[in-house]
Order: sequence, then C-alpha cells, then structure tokens
Amino acid sequence: MRTSRRNADGPQVPAGYNAPMNTPDASLLGKPTPHANHYAPELLFPIPRAAKRAELGIAGAPPFHGEDLWNAYELSWLDARGKPCAALAEFRVPASSPNLIESKSFKLYLNGFAQERIESRKALMATLARDLSAATGADVAVSLLPADGDALPVAVLEGTLLDALELDIDHYGPPEPDFLAIQAGAAPVEETLVSHLLRSNCPVTGQPDWGSIAIHYRGAPIDHAGLLRYLVSFRTHNEFHEQCVERVFMDLRARCAPAELSVLARYTRRGGLDINPLRASTPQHAENLRTVRQ
Repeated sequence: MRTSRRNADGPQVPAGYNAPMNTPDASLLGKPTPHANHYAPELLFPIPRAAKRAELGIAGAPPFHGEDLWNAYELSWLDARGKPCAALAEFRVPASSPNLIESKSFKLYLNGFAQERIESRKALMATLARDLSAATGADVAVSLLPADGDALPVAVLEGTLLDALELDIDHYGPPEPDFLAIQAGAAPVEETLVSHLLRSNCPVTGQPDWGSIAIHYRGAPIDHAGLLRYLVSFRTHNEFHEQCVERVFMDLRARCAPAELSVLARYTRRGGLDINPLRASTPQHAENLRTVRQ
C-alpha cells in the first residue's frame, strides 16, 4: 500500500507509482469496504487494458483514439477553515493510457476528500490530476464545475434512432459480430446511428450497466437491423464499459470497414459516477452533454 503525506497546500501524491497487474476479481467490487474519511490515493485500483485488448486482436498501440470521460457528482471537501465545499468533477482519461480505473475504487477515493482540508480548488485539481495520472499511466485532465447552474446540460444524442425498428430478437449474448453487415455496392453514406438499448454487466458483480450509444461512420451503408441486433447481443455480456465500446469499435471496423468511425457510449451513473467512453478513428474529444438518463 502506498503512503502519502500532506502539507498546508493540500494532499500530495507519493513519488513514483508502479501499477500492479490487477485483475477485476482482486478489486473492491462486490466486497464490504470501509469508507475512507481522509485522502487515500492507495484506494485507486488500476486495471491494465492490455489483456482485454488482446482478446480483440490488439497488440501494441490500438487502432483508435479517444478517451474515457468520467463525471463525478458527489465530490466534496473542506476548505482551509473547515467549511464544506462541493463541485461536479470532469475527468478525461486518454484511451492510450495503459490502465483504466475500476469505478468502485474511484468512488471510494473521491469520498476520501469529504473530511480533508484543502487550501484551494487549484490544489484539489492538481492532486486529483496527479493521482489519476499515476494510476492510469497517462496525463488525466481534471475540471471542477460549479454544483449549481447548468454546468452539465442535458441534451439529446443526435442521429437516427434505431430503437423503433420492428424486429424479432432472441440473442442476448455473447456479442455477435455476425449480425453486422453492409449494403455492398451501395453509395457511401455518412450518418450517426443511436440506440438507448445498450446493456452490459459488471464482470465481477454481474450488476447491469445501462447506456446509450452513438455510432458515427462514413462508408458503405451499415444494415440498421443487424446493428441493433448486435447491440442487443451485449445484454448479458460481462465486460467493463470501456471494453464494451472498444469491442463495438473493433467489430464494426472488421465487419463494415468504414472509412471513418467513432463510437461514443454514455452510461447511466452508479455511485455518483458516470462513464462515457469514446473511441474514434481520428483524434477527437467527447462533448460533455448528459443524456436525460444520466
């Protein structure tokens, strides 16, 4: 376990960090866990991305760009005089980072600030960025947003909604890329396809994760019915949010060969956190507009 020290400027991250080869079953998921009352960066539980990417045929640098956009709705701390403060926090973890962060450990880590005196918002942001960057192995961008007003506006995922298609469906897992097809010989199109029927499960607890997904592509037209059947086939699949989005990206890339592709999922929150992975064929950042379900 790492040790830490504090000074008048707020919590400081320990020097040096070697992420262990953590696996989900060794995490805090599904286990009774005491809540930290003070800053405890050792609670963060990084999980290497490499093993799951290897399942998808990814060795070395992945064939996509993107980020994992996290929103935290339950961040609070004490100012230098002991008065509680509250904010919404936005975290952007590069998809190129070697590790992702297990969400329960992230929640417990953030809760540890509740009784911690911190000199300024700037000091808190710096601490969050250092801890998360050390755990993920890449630079994590941190923003603190006001807890009132319209900091994270609610918006609609723009695109063609697939959910009203009249279909007979009887396959709910594992994910079936054979459902994906294109209209061979048809003129290329550029479109965004949206569904709110994405559901997968935590690989440790089996608890459901609910989300919406937007797929933007340019290329031969993708069969809408086949795509919806494919997305529904995640319904009983056990995999973390980030891994599901990478699986969708890689399956579409292999089966439909679009000239341009991006996959954005916005999952409903759990434990005061929502996770919104974006994977794209070109460098881009996710616009942080919540869906009504978030």
